[in-house]
Amino acid sequence: MTRDEIILLISEKLKLIRTEANYTQDKMAEIIGISKKTLVQIEKGRIEASWTVVIAVCAIFRESTIVQNTLGGDPLEVIETVVREGIDYRKEKTLGGKVWWREIERKNGYVLQQNVISQHYRILDDENYRIYSSFSKEGAFKRLDELVLDERKE
Repeated sequence: MTRDEIILLISEKLKLIRTEANYTQDKMAEIIGISKKTLVQIEKGRIEASWTVVIAVCAIFRESTIVQNTLGGDPLEVIETVVREGIDYRKEKTLGGKVWWREIERKNGYVLQQNVISQHYRILDDENYRIYSSFSKEGAFKRLDELVLDERKE
């Protein structure tokens, strides 16, 4: 999934997200920091939301069923993976991939999973902490091998 694909998906779903939250166009525009005119244009498919608006929607409405179903679980994880492609970052506790994930490989307590909707990969440790995410399959397998090697050295 790319930045442009996320922009398109959220733009297309913005009216549904607003309706799910039970907001008027005035209130929704105020919450996400755009004019009502711009919101109407996005909802009618005349323009797409900006990347900043998409990030705001994903952050503010991260618990939205529509947002989660559109991006495959935690929308902020998908956004963060796009922005930080292939970079290890802070550990974050997960549920272990019970809903949006399929297991690709398991090695020495690490598990490589792929999101069934966004198609990005992540590596969890033995306590289900996310320690790596990437859209690159090769990069994810390489990082898994590095983690296993590092552990063997210790």
